[in-house]
Amino acid sequence: MEVTHTEPGFKGDTATNTTKPATLETGKELQVPTFIEIGDVLQIDTRDGRFIKRV
Repeated sequence: MEVTHTEPGFKGDTATNTTKPATLETGKELQVPTFIEIGDVLQIDTRDGRFIKRV
């Protein structure tokens, strides 16, 4: 699924397990790592709706 909206990450923001909200093309909102940007395509776990990886 493609990310349609998220706040920009900050350069040097490398803390582990840091997340930010993102909206997908379906309108679903979820927490993603700070390196995810608008237009990225993500793999989502359909069982619980969580981020797995960027593809």
